[in-house]
Amino acid sequence: MLQTLKSLFTRDLKKLRREIELYQDEAKIWIAAPGITNPAGNLCLHLVGNLNTYIGAVLGQSGYVRNRELEFLLRNVPRSELLQKVDDTLDVVLTSLNKMTEEQLPEEYPMLVFEEKTSTEYFLTHLTTHLTYHLGQINYHRRLLDRKP
Repeated sequence: MLQTLKSLFTRDLKKLRREIELYQDEAKIWIAAPGITNPAGNLCLHLVGNLNTYIGAVLGQSGYVRNRELEFLLRNVPRSELLQKVDDTLDVVLTSLNKMTEEQLPEEYPMLVFEEKTSTEYFLTHLTTHLTYHLGQINYHRRLLDRKP
């Protein structure tokens, strides 16, 4: 299961990187289209904060301190900085998961995130689906804003 999780996080963080790279106009990364609350840049920051918190800090003891509010308030972070954050996050995720054993997966996740306690395996699986959910939003946002008039 750990290898599967590492493979999924690697695949989807590389896809996140690619989506941010594919914006034809860097400024559009920060446009909130009508009916869309969060532009791609904020979703990218949110995913980076989420994974650095729940995998890096909690499981990998990275020392990362999250400011979730800023993930949605910051604007106009340069594309190059977003890409570096995604790359750094992939490194943190893989380093953290490489420290784990399969025997740790059924154990209780060390932080209460939902209303009920969950296993580490359940929570890591949840994080993969959370990543792909927002990755899909970013893809749709990019294709909507990059289309030719």
